[in-house]
Amino acid sequence: MSFISTSPPLARALAERNYSEPTPVQNAVLEAAAAGRDLLVSSQTGSGKTVAYGLAIGETLLDGAETLGRAGKPLALIIAPTRELALQVQRELNWLYQQANARVISCVGGMDPRREAALLDEGAHIVVGTPGRLRDHIERGRLDVSALRAVVLDEADEMLDLGFRDDLEFILKTAPEDRRSLLFSATLPKAIIALARSYQRDALRIEVAGADRGHADIEYKAVRVYPKEAELAVVNLLRFHDAACALVFCNTRNAVRHLEAILLERGFAAVALSGELSQSERNSALQALRDGRARVCVATDVAARGIDLPGLTLVIHAELPNDPEVMQHRSGRTGRAGRKGTSVLLVPASRRRKAEMLIGAAGVQAVWGGPPTQEEIRKLDQERLLQDPLLSGDAEEDDAGMIEALLAGRSANELAAALVRVYRSRLPATEEVGDPGFGRDERASRAPRSPEDYARPRDRAGPRFDNADPDAPRKAGPRGETVWFRLNVGRKDGADPRQLLPMLCRRGKITRDEVGAIRIFDKETKVEIDADVAERFASLTSAPDRDRVVIELVTGDEERRPAKPFADKAQHTKAPRREEAPHGHAGAPERGFRKPYEGKGKPFGRENTRETYDPVRRDREPPADAADFPRGGKPFAGKPKHGERDFGGAKPFGAKKAFGEKKPFADKKPFGAKKPFAGKKPRRDDR
Repeated sequence: MSFISTSPPLARALAERNYSEPTPVQNAVLEAAAAGRDLLVSSQTGSGKTVAYGLAIGETLLDGAETLGRAGKPLALIIAPTRELALQVQRELNWLYQQANARVISCVGGMDPRREAALLDEGAHIVVGTPGRLRDHIERGRLDVSALRAVVLDEADEMLDLGFRDDLEFILKTAPEDRRSLLFSATLPKAIIALARSYQRDALRIEVAGADRGHADIEYKAVRVYPKEAELAVVNLLRFHDAACALVFCNTRNAVRHLEAILLERGFAAVALSGELSQSERNSALQALRDGRARVCVATDVAARGIDLPGLTLVIHAELPNDPEVMQHRSGRTGRAGRKGTSVLLVPASRRRKAEMLIGAAGVQAVWGGPPTQEEIRKLDQERLLQDPLLSGDAEEDDAGMIEALLAGRSANELAAALVRVYRSRLPATEEVGDPGFGRDERASRAPRSPEDYARPRDRAGPRFDNADPDAPRKAGPRGETVWFRLNVGRKDGADPRQLLPMLCRRGKITRDEVGAIRIFDKETKVEIDADVAERFASLTSAPDRDRVVIELVTGDEERRPAKPFADKAQHTKAPRREEAPHGHAGAPERGFRKPYEGKGKPFGRENTRETYDPVRRDREPPADAADFPRGGKPFAGKPKHGERDFGGAKPFGAKKAFGEKKPFADKKPFGAKKPFAGKKPRRDDR
C-alpha cells in the first residue's frame, strides 16, 4: 500500500520527504475501516505514529479540499506529555500540512503564555500542547475549542503516569461531542482502556504487530563494569562507536550534571537535558544536536519519549532504568523508521539480576561482554584515520607552495607522524577500564599472595588516588623517577581525582600512565608526574586555561618536608604518671591529657586554675613568678565565699581603671543611687 490514498496535499508533502512506503501503523490508520472513526492505537515507539495520526485526521480537516481556509478557531488539538514531544509534533505537522496551508502553533509549559495567547488570537488550524498549558488557556478563554473536529492524545499512557488525568478529562469534556478522538500509546494498560471507553464512541482498536516486543532494528548490549568505572566505560563506549549522535541516560539530575562535566572535560561536544533546565535551554540543547554542534546528550528520562534525532545511533544506559517499559522507551530513541541503532546497558555486579530481569521482561536478546579496551579503540582509530576525508581529494592551487615547502624540509615519516598527532589531538583520551566478569575475573585465578606480599605495597598500574602526605621520601618504583607538581585547588574547592586526571592529561598532553599519585589536601593538591615528560608538562601547563587551575613545579625544600620526630609525637600521646598529671591532682585517675588549646579565645571548658607551669607549652616563656601565676594568668587567691566582698586581690567587679592607678572599690556608687548599676538586678548578698 502506498500513500496514494491520502489527501493530495499530504501525499505531495510525503513525496518531497521521500516517503515511499507507509509503516505498519500508518497502513492501519489509512484502512477503509478506520476512516472517520475514533481510534485506540497501540504501537511501539519510533514506528511513525506522528505521521500516522497526521494522516488519519487529514480527511477530517480537509474534507476533500486542497487547502484549508483562513485560520480561526482550531480544528484539531494534539496533546503530548512533554514539551519536547509537543514541539517535535509541531515540526512534523508543519511540513506534513505545508501544502494545505495549515497554521500549526504550540502551547507548552515553560514558554511565554502571553505570546501564545497572541498566536491563538490570530487563529490556528492545529494546536499542539501539553495538558496543563492547554487547560490553562481554555479556562482563561484564550483557546476556543468549540470548532474542534479531532482530538489526539499522543503517548496517552505517559500522560496518565505523569498525573495529567484530571487535565485530560477536563479537555475532553470541554471539546464538542461530535469530534473524533484518537488515542495513541505504546502500551494499553487498564487506565487507558477505561479512558477510551469514557470519552470515545465505538472506537476501533488497532494493535500493530510487534508492539509488545523489542525493536528489531536495535542491537542490545549488556556491558559488565566495576561500580566506580561506569563513567570511564561511557567514555570508551563513545570513543569505540564514534556515533554522530549519542544519548546517555542517567536517573537523576545530579548524575546528569556530573557526567556532562566529565565528558566536557575530556573533550566531548556534550549537552545536558533534564527537567531543571528552562525550556529555552532544553530547546538549545536539542538544536545543537540536530545541527551537529554537539554529538552527545546526557539526559534524564525526560528525553525517553518522543525525542527524534535523525542521526542518533547509540543509546547508553549509564544507570539502569526502573522498569522494562522505560528501558524500551529510552532505547526507542534510536533504530527509528527502519534505521539501525545500538542500546548499551552498563551493568555492575550488584545489578546483574535486575539487568537480566529488564532484558527478559522487554523480550529482547542482549549480548554480554566487557567494556571496549584501549587497544580495540586504537585499532579503530587507525582504520578511521585511513578513511578520513582529509586524505582524499585533490589539493587546491593555493596550497601548492605550502605542500612543496613541507616536502622539501621534512621526510615522509615526519609528515605522517605530524598527521597522526593532529588526528589524535581531535580525539578524547581513552580510559583504562576493567571487566569484572561476574565471578570470572582473571584476578581470581591468580596464585594466593604470600605474607611477604601483604607486608609490602603492591605496584598497581595506573594512577594512585589517595590523601596521604607525599612528604615522606619514597624510592623510585617501576615508574622510575618522578617530579611533584602543585595545584591551587584542594578538598575545600571540591577537587576530585576523576576530574583532575583528564584535566592534567589534556593540559599537559600526557597519558594517564604518566601520572602517578594524586594527593588532595585542604587547599592544594600535589600530583606526581613522570620525570621524562615533566619538563614538557611544566611548559604546557604554565599557560592559563579555561579551568583556572594553576599548576606549578614543587622545587627545593617544599618538595619534601622533614617528618616530625618520634619523640615529639610521644610527648603528646603518652599518658603521664599519676604524680605528674598536669591537668589533675594527686588523687586524679591516671590518663593522658589533651594538647593545650592554641586557638583564639578561651579554651573549651572551665578556666584552668593550676598553680604550676605547663612544660608542654614551649611556645610561651613562663613569667618571673610562674609559681604564683597559672600559665602566665592573673593571681588566684581562691573563690570568695557566699556573702564576702573580698576578691583576693583580683580586679573588683565593676571597678574602672584611672590614669596610673586603680580606682578603690569603696568609691563605687552604692546600689539604689540615682543611677542604678547598668540596670541590672543586684546580687543576692547585696540586697
